[in-house]
Amino acid sequence: MRWKQFFTPVAAMAGEELRDFMARHAEGSYTLLDVRQPSEYGNARIPGATLVPLPELTGRLGEIPRELPVVVYCAVGGRSRAAAQLLAGQGFATVYNLQGGIKAWDGRTAAGPPEAGLTPFTGNETPAEWIVLSYGLEEGLRSFYAAMAAASGNSRVALLLGELAAVEDRHKERLFQLYTRLLPQPMERRAFEERIDAGQMEGGVTTEDFIRLQGPAVETVTGVLDLAMGLETQALDLYLRLGRRIAAEADRQVFLDLAEEEKTHLRHLGSLLDRQVPETLTPP
Repeated sequence: MRWKQFFTPVAAMAGEELRDFMARHAEGSYTLLDVRQPSEYGNARIPGATLVPLPELTGRLGEIPRELPVVVYCAVGGRSRAAAQLLAGQGFATVYNLQGGIKAWDGRTAAGPPEAGLTPFTGNETPAEWIVLSYGLEEGLRSFYAAMAAASGNSRVALLLGELAAVEDRHKERLFQLYTRLLPQPMERRAFEERIDAGQMEGGVTTEDFIRLQGPAVETVTGVLDLAMGLETQALDLYLRLGRRIAAEADRQVFLDLAEEEKTHLRHLGSLLDRQVPETLTPP
């Protein structure tokens, strides 16, 4: 199965650029937003940063001034990029992502998720096209979780990732059923998935390539969880936007229900990060 990336372009800042930005802007004229977990925030943070953990972000948007620029950061840049995209999708006019996260701010080298090859939505898709794209996202998440669960030497992480993979399969089934309701004639599941492989996924990378491209980001438990939280936030953002766009109440509720499930996934992933699981993904 080939990946279709669902990321919205967002402006980025390097650590040095953020220091210059903060020097040129008066306090109170921008928001520095930390989307990590409270334990991470307590250990180290950029001075003046406001903490809104990524799993809580959609419920606390009202706490962030929309009229001010927002600079978002996390540990290495994955969660914050997802958060910045979500904020942009929710109407925040000026949003930046700190590349490399707080590690870049500290001057240490860090590799975050790659930005090359990301294909944004146009915003003009039909309801059927949205469903196809959503289905592709769910398959991408499922294959990622399944591959990471197989590679993990940590039983708690492997169990969680396996559970998330199973949930994505249930999401795919619901999306397929919703898609068939839009068709004048029934369609077999295999024919539907072949259409995705031949069309919407074209130009993507395989799950194995995607994992390889992440480099250090998937070599530690925290790196995998950080990346997973970013991917789940992409799905959450997608389903929230679809919930606003689709006119039919029953169809809209499908996406709103999926969004609620993504919020639950984010809370579980955040809790796992808070428990400070061992760093190695493979047995010693």
